[in-house]
Amino acid sequence: MILNLDEAKKIRKKLKEESKIVVFTNGCFDLIHSGHVDYLTKAKKLGDVLFVGLNTDNSIKRIKGEKRPILNQDERAFILSNIKAVDYVCLFDEDTPEKIISELIPDVLVKGSDWTIDKIVGREIVEANGGKVITIDFVNNQSTSNIINIILQRYK
Repeated sequence: MILNLDEAKKIRKKLKEESKIVVFTNGCFDLIHSGHVDYLTKAKKLGDVLFVGLNTDNSIKRIKGEKRPILNQDERAFILSNIKAVDYVCLFDEDTPEKIISELIPDVLVKGSDWTIDKIVGREIVEANGGKVITIDFVNNQSTSNIINIILQRYK
């Protein structure tokens, strides 16, 4: 389900009252591939409910440049929300997910193992509230950038 931040906060409050473990991760998720699905499936196993913070198109342009994203935020949100492991998708327009993490205060914050724990945005917020920060190993070297490069090489 795709939510705005206010809706996400209401659901988070209800889940907390129900003692559900809320897992949060975030990213651009441009050109969703098997690595994303594997990562999200592993993240979901760390709790009861998985929230995904999704960078808006404007946010991605600031982070990755004017040629990204490939798929717009509505398409990416729709695809993500239909992945079995994902319960909720919430877009954020900032360059980092700090605001959404501080609003939701998940029980578990997850990022890929290409991030060191001390560099994960929101770590202090989650840990200060008794939560855990966990990194997940990638099973393959799949990435959106790799897919784009393959397409460019094949169709020169």
